[in-house]
Amino acid sequence: MTTQQTGTYFPAGAVDEFLPRIGRVVEIENLQLAVFRASDGTIFAADNHNPHPKGGPLAEGIVSGHYLYDPLYDWKIDLTTGQVQAPDQGQVQMYPVKVEHDQVWIAV
Repeated sequence: MTTQQTGTYFPAGAVDEFLPRIGRVVEIENLQLAVFRASDGTIFAADNHNPHPKGGPLAEGIVSGHYLYDPLYDWKIDLTTGQVQAPDQGQVQMYPVKVEHDQVWIAV
């Protein structure tokens, strides 16, 4: 799993600003992050860069369970680990998320 070591947490917005199963781009410390809220309410933050050789934004993908289906190549990405699922290969940088008082915080 590639998860950024816990650094400083920055506010990303209110929980209700993140719609279930739909990505949203959040910029923190010059990083463009794709933030997703799963149907069960779990919130994930990832680098907004697709690991596919041709790249592309991940925030436009669709969440099903704890998996992201990227919008350009239909790669399946495990949001708990950032691991691209077989038969494809790759890794997405994930960032720690916490929710306090209905606010989403992301560590970078």
